[in-house]
Amino acid sequence: MRISSDIDIDLADRESLLKLIEHIPASIRKNKTVKKHPTGVYVTDIPYDPINNMASLDYEVAEDRGYFKIDFLNVHVYGLVKDEQHLIKLMREPNWDNLLNKDFVEKLIHLNNQYDTLCKMPEPINSIPRLAMFLAIIRPGKRHLIGRKYKEIANTVWDKNVDGYYFKKSHSISYAQLVVVHMNLLDELR
Repeated sequence: MRISSDIDIDLADRESLLKLIEHIPASIRKNKTVKKHPTGVYVTDIPYDPINNMASLDYEVAEDRGYFKIDFLNVHVYGLVKDEQHLIKLMREPNWDNLLNKDFVEKLIHLNNQYDTLCKMPEPINSIPRLAMFLAIIRPGKRHLIGRKYKEIANTVWDKNVDGYYFKKSHSISYAQLVVVHMNLLDELR
């Protein structure tokens, strides 16, 4: 059985983890050039290019052949989290009104340059589902939904038949929770 998936794991420092596990960096082909994938690795055997120290198959070809890539992503916000208990505390409901403050928004992961777009929304972001939808509509494949009410956005925001880059619902929800953690961290640091 072949599994097609997209696994992203966020870390404060990906290099610390990669030193501990055997892995082969994924490769990516763009414009006839092959280079290391910026985040993807394989923790199982895959055809290997020893000269360039990476998989010899482009990650998309590898996926078509059944290889399983994991993306380990550096997320600076997690470097500010002290421990698991602190993280759980930071996952609480934030002060959503902070999203009305341009200086605050400009410090936030994933939202830092989106204050003007936030202002175009007819309703406030006051929940993780709304924040997830907002994170989805600022991607090229869903930008046409900017300025609409969230009830209308919810009808098509997770549809996959689009041209251009878009977020899956699972990614949007996860990133929205990360933004909430960062919002609460920034409040804590005030």
